[in-house]
Amino acid sequence: MATEKLTKRVVEALKPSKVGVEGRESFCWDRELRGFGVQVMPSGLKSFVIHYRTPEGKNRRVVIGRYGLMTVEEARVIAHEKLVAVSKGIDPAALSEPDTGGVTVGEICDWYLQEAEAGRIVGRSRRPIKASTLTMDKSRITVHIKPLLGRRAVDSLKLSDIEAMQADIAAGKTAKARAGGKGGAASGGEGVAARTISTLHSILEHAVRLGKIEKNPAHGVRKLASQPRDRRLGTADIAKLGETLRRLAAEGEHPTGLAAIRFFLLTGFRRMEALQLQWSWVDMKARCIRLPDSKTGAHVRVVGQAAIDLIAAQPRRTGSPYVFPADWGDRHFVGVVRVLDRVCAQAELADVTPHTLRHTFASVAGDMGFSELTIAALLGHAARGVTQRYVHIDEALRVAADRVAAEIGALLDGRKMKGVGRRVSSPDDPGEPDDPGESGR
Repeated sequence: MATEKLTKRVVEALKPSKVGVEGRESFCWDRELRGFGVQVMPSGLKSFVIHYRTPEGKNRRVVIGRYGLMTVEEARVIAHEKLVAVSKGIDPAALSEPDTGGVTVGEICDWYLQEAEAGRIVGRSRRPIKASTLTMDKSRITVHIKPLLGRRAVDSLKLSDIEAMQADIAAGKTAKARAGGKGGAASGGEGVAARTISTLHSILEHAVRLGKIEKNPAHGVRKLASQPRDRRLGTADIAKLGETLRRLAAEGEHPTGLAAIRFFLLTGFRRMEALQLQWSWVDMKARCIRLPDSKTGAHVRVVGQAAIDLIAAQPRRTGSPYVFPADWGDRHFVGVVRVLDRVCAQAELADVTPHTLRHTFASVAGDMGFSELTIAALLGHAARGVTQRYVHIDEALRVAADRVAAEIGALLDGRKMKGVGRRVSSPDDPGEPDDPGESGR
């Protein structure tokens, strides 16, 4: 792209290249500071870069930060410093080579995983870090942190180095296709970048607290803002989904996957809470599920009668403790996302995930007039105050769970219920008024 002086107006006006099916990165170079420019990815992400030639004659391009996290003038200052270093025969990219003056980021990450897996690091919940959290941490360390910063000495890191790593991850520099086995492809994007920065910040905080390093170089890092997931299904969408579930069941779609999808909607359970549900945790008489562990720790979750009926209807598989078992072996079912994708494609519903179904449960409860406190208890949210700690499985909460599950079940089955879509008489009283005039209390 032709050079011109980079300003806020110029950078904001830059658009992604549309070359080929996938598109490709494009550049705009500064007219005044040679080698300083902006890289524009097909996704629209814009990062400041420098381009130079090493004393050995090799061309280098280094990302110095993401537009939005730093201004054009801030990037210009950093670019000038690095390009001055180049003129003195110093290769800025060589800073990524191993440092010999102190512990490296990779070594701190290895220490963290070893200590956390042994239960010697306590998380924010004042408990050892969960295995599921460590699995995600290990993935981010292996795929993103080590390739970009693993060989750097911690005490040599600057905030700009960490935000540059964030920009690289968001731009897809560490993305790669799946190489077989379980799990999906390693992807980039702003959400992945922000979560990886959170993981690195947390690891370094543990290292400071336990005396491994003097200070956390990620302190004060500005994480990319993630797009809030507020997708929910309306009543017509739920009815359409229910009709598709019935039709595909008759056509031979996977029964366990269909049952799990329905369970998500009837309970608002998180995906792994539902898939890992074991028969021994279900109390049919009390209409509750006693989860020994979850995102918010061990707790009891009340569910509606419609959900209990769904659980009772599931066939028990010999040798498997799970309500939703795998097709073989003693593990739980894992293919629910693929089944949901097929169902939603048939129902012509876009952008639906298990989290969407959880949000839909909460939205239906809200539309019915239940209070945020009641909905939080139904969803298993962590208690955020003294009052919420006193919300137990009383009759009012059971009635709330029954009414929400019954309404969603009626929509899924194409039935009409008396009072469907009507608000409760009071956000704190789940009883249904006999007189429509009472609903305005």
